[in-house]
Amino acid sequence: MASPSGQINATRAQLAAAVHRNGTFSPEGLLERLFTFLFSDLVYPQIWEDPIVDMDALAIRKCDHIVAIASGGCNIASYLLAQPAKITGVDLNAAHIALNRLKIEAIRRLPNDKALRRFFVNASDSRNIEAYDLYLAPFLDPESRRYWEGRDSLGRRRIGRFARGFYRFGLLGTFIGLAHLVARLHGHDLKKVLAASTPEEQKRAYEKHILPLFEKPAIRFLAGHPASLYGLGIPPAQYRALAGDHADGMIGALRERVRTLACDFPFKDNYFAWQAFGRAYSDTHDAPLPPYLQKEHYKSVRATIDRVDLQHVSMTTFLEGSAASSVDCFVLLDAQDWMNDIDLNALWSQITRTARPGARLIFRTAANERLLPGRLADDVLSYWRRNDARSDALHRRDRSAIYGGFHLYELQGARA
Repeated sequence: MASPSGQINATRAQLAAAVHRNGTFSPEGLLERLFTFLFSDLVYPQIWEDPIVDMDALAIRKCDHIVAIASGGCNIASYLLAQPAKITGVDLNAAHIALNRLKIEAIRRLPNDKALRRFFVNASDSRNIEAYDLYLAPFLDPESRRYWEGRDSLGRRRIGRFARGFYRFGLLGTFIGLAHLVARLHGHDLKKVLAASTPEEQKRAYEKHILPLFEKPAIRFLAGHPASLYGLGIPPAQYRALAGDHADGMIGALRERVRTLACDFPFKDNYFAWQAFGRAYSDTHDAPLPPYLQKEHYKSVRATIDRVDLQHVSMTTFLEGSAASSVDCFVLLDAQDWMNDIDLNALWSQITRTARPGARLIFRTAANERLLPGRLADDVLSYWRRNDARSDALHRRDRSAIYGGFHLYELQGARA
């Protein structure tokens, strides 16, 4: 079995194939290789797509097979509320696969919902390490166990992050922490916005504690450099699209996304806001949480967790090895923002081949763009129709608020 360093190297190789478009020593090529380096370990301790929106869009049935990019795993686990027949999670990142497998074993083997919530909601309790050693480690696959028991750059076991605030780790967790530090250096405490309890209070808190930051020269300078936003999972190609989405460039796009997150959804219902402004889930008894962690769903998720299968491969590679007409729902997250036209067409060729009649597909884009027309071959795109009205309505409901577009595509008619 691969060591943690071997897993990271394998992840880098697969990411390089997906992301690298330019020569090694060109300015763009150097940025792409820095992105690959940063993305080779844990990136997302929590996924940043709203699973409630996903499930509404996909209209999941009990007979459905879902194939989804796994990322942090929150959405895959939450889809189990709809009781699909099978969920296949795929990911190029070995650390994400290890996190998903840890979640599966935690749901399956921790003694009760209280222990599960302590592990993934509190995520900063020393009892989580005892629970890992007793309940989870003996049942984890060797590669995942090697990852969690491997050492970080400070020589600490990675599983120890669940005793130190897990959501503060990973590339995104580190980025959010740095954003809080930069805000404090400019005299603003982002956590204070979470004290707001009404829409009016949220707007005032945003205008007092967040909005002034976007006028600071240092922050505008950082926003103008693609590498400074790699912690948000924005590769160079995606950066350009997002920056072109607003008249004020990247700083304008970021300002609008943060305003939406801070003002458009009640904090009592939005765990994404708690992660962004509080760096953790709320610790109140009625805290907003991903569906799979909500107490009322514990029994249902645990009863269906065996329906999840994980594969450390790309979506295209997995579909190439799948039977024709074998998938009902596809979840691509924002992965297509990274793709060149060749990779995009290879992916959709396999999606179209493996889609069952009536298949549904969702993805998000950093910018407000359609993405596929003009890039995807007409003989493939012709089988699919974007549901414009539902896509736009669902985008407005997405509580994470960080994407420019939500896209629901539906398979049309019979294929040749």
